[in-house]
Amino acid sequence: MATVSPFARSSAFEEPRLQGREQTIEEMYSVPEGFLEIEVRNPQTHGYSRKMYTDYEIVCRTNIPAFKLRHSSVRRRYSDFEAFRDILERESTRVNIPPLPGKVFTNRFSEEVIESRREGLERFLSIVAGHPLLQTGSKVLCAFLQDPGWDKSQWL
Repeated sequence: MATVSPFARSSAFEEPRLQGREQTIEEMYSVPEGFLEIEVRNPQTHGYSRKMYTDYEIVCRTNIPAFKLRHSSVRRRYSDFEAFRDILERESTRVNIPPLPGKVFTNRFSEEVIESRREGLERFLSIVAGHPLLQTGSKVLCAFLQDPGWDKSQWL
């Protein structure tokens, strides 16, 4: 008597395959629904001596209806991110807002420190902007990402 392995495929247990249609070229290469891309780039250091600061360009590309613009570019400094995070935390008590990259007190204008901070700020914005509750319920989110005239004093 032949023994059948319990791992052998049996046509009795195979599920019927779903018959579908092939995707069109437009469907394969079109922008997906709910597309959101946030990029923090092009850090620039301004001022001199104790008045120096670095700001970052935030580029946002999206087709999410909650955002007023499909493509935007604004500049923000670290203190703006701190204020934005504080406002978000007060505004959105049901959402755990991630931390910002830590403050740096020595060598803060070195290329390595600026790049590390840029990466951390981009990670922070991607998490926050990608959160569905914040996309629909936050008043400050879209303004921070898209309004070149954003001023933290309007929100405090």
